[in-house]
Amino acid sequence: MKRIIRLLLFIGAFFVGFSLLFVILFKWAPVPATPLMVIRSVQQISDGKPLKWKHDWVSKKKISRNLKLAVICSEDQNFIAHGGFDLEAIDKAIQESKTRNKRVRGASTISQQTAKNVFLWPGRSWVRKGLEVWFTALIELFWSKERILHVYLNSIEMGDGIYGAEAAAKAWFGTSAEKLSARQAAAIAAILPNPRKYKAANPGPYVAGRIEWILGQMQQYGPLDLK
Repeated sequence: MKRIIRLLLFIGAFFVGFSLLFVILFKWAPVPATPLMVIRSVQQISDGKPLKWKHDWVSKKKISRNLKLAVICSEDQNFIAHGGFDLEAIDKAIQESKTRNKRVRGASTISQQTAKNVFLWPGRSWVRKGLEVWFTALIELFWSKERILHVYLNSIEMGDGIYGAEAAAKAWFGTSAEKLSARQAAAIAAILPNPRKYKAANPGPYVAGRIEWILGQMQQYGPLDLK
């Protein structure tokens, strides 16, 4: 029994140390790849499809304020205020899950999405969700909100084989992340719920409606004060 306890303590200490190492490393260093990028690539190769992997890390100064504001308005309007978890959104999601014939509201914050994309794999298991909580707490503790958003915008999937703001700006609009207009930024933000299904350029009615809604939210949001 003592050996088992020692082994479990060793595994726990190793995991904590390993987690802290990478969280602190990525506080400054670019994230070269994410588990999702690797998984998508393996799927493409196993299906005999051409490899699609467009990912260009850029500095925070080279990402348009329009895109930063657009994703906050689209994905997590309480991003600056919360500590990684939007308790009000979680409560609404729980209440809606109890209501029949009603689509369940998403409650995942930008911080949670960043933790999931950078450190974990896609999935809905309790183990993965627990690890998501752990890494979300760590990045909220060690990173600034500005850093979380910077990593998020450089890492998330923004199309089929398209990852990050720079690759998305080039692929969808033939421009750079730094030069995205408010409408272009809103279009990219609008497809984030399902970036492999929806198109930011020449959008269908659903995405077009989301673009107009996001643009309206951007006008009402006010100053973007990231620290």
